[in-house]
Amino acid sequence: MEISASMVKELRERTGAGMMDCKKALIDANGDAEKAVELLRERGLAKAAKKAGRIASEGIVDAYIHGGGRIGVLVEVNIETDFAAKNEDFRAFVKDIAMQIAAMNPQYVRREEVPQEVIDREKEILKTQAMNEGKPEHIAEKMVAGRIEKFFNEVCLLEQPFIKDNDKTVEEILKEKIALIGENINIRRFARFELGEGLEKKNENFAEEVAKQLK
Repeated sequence: MEISASMVKELRERTGAGMMDCKKALIDANGDAEKAVELLRERGLAKAAKKAGRIASEGIVDAYIHGGGRIGVLVEVNIETDFAAKNEDFRAFVKDIAMQIAAMNPQYVRREEVPQEVIDREKEILKTQAMNEGKPEHIAEKMVAGRIEKFFNEVCLLEQPFIKDNDKTVEEILKEKIALIGENINIRRFARFELGEGLEKKNENFAEEVAKQLK
């Protein structure tokens, strides 16, 4: 099938990928635009994985206030260069992450940050729940393995469904931004405040550190 310039242009506008990459994806997909999008995503994520090892030492601290001041979020997101930190796509991504934190109330950025004692306590609760449902102990233990994944999906920011596209996780959106911008991006830490409640994030000193830097 002949790949027209308009097909390439449309795919580029949809994905933000380069013209040649779009043309090759369309050729490989035999002109199927949806399949070409999938190919570009796969290839983009592969490129993002290669960039993920690079040091991200620049970036921004952003704030988001929701509900007339009832919920506030501070988030630090790092990127490799100061130039990229001024990129509109990067800044929009950081704002989206702050909104995600406000809406979904994660407790950690990634599952590796969850303390083992928290995981053990949750597993014990899940096992007790399964046994209360009448399941034998050996079946209850197998059920815990699946249910603990749901726990991680709820409390870890990177594993949550993205609020603007529930078909993707925050981590998938992050990798797409890495591929689009061409630099490693790292969601380093955050703090979430809700009126009448305590600090929602384990690294509560973060807010104090930011306040000191702003003085």
